[in-house]
Amino acid sequence: MSIYVGNLSYQVTAEDLKLAFAEYGTVSNVQLPTDRETGRPRGFAFVEMSSEAEEKAAIEALDGAEWMGRDLKVNKAKPREERGSSRGSGSWGGGGRSGGGRGGDRRY
Repeated sequence: MSIYVGNLSYQVTAEDLKLAFAEYGTVSNVQLPTDRETGRPRGFAFVEMSSEAEEKAAIEALDGAEWMGRDLKVNKAKPREERGSSRGSGSWGGGGRSGGGRGGDRRY
């Protein structure tokens, strides 16, 4: 399992996160997603630690803590849902484009 870290400064690096979380145990992985178009960090990250006890200690210590001018949101990461599983269908819902519900849109 991993830890979700939100409300991060856009200047934060994976190394910054590794150093901050290392105070609570061994950090095995840091993922810092970036925007596809700009390449800038998206303001959140995922940190994996070597044990659940270390994760719990980090969450308790850092959730709500002020770091780099921001109040962190730190909790257990939720499993990733498949796209479209909790949203409706249609072009914005991620449920595929079946063309259904578009009425007289066909040309013969």
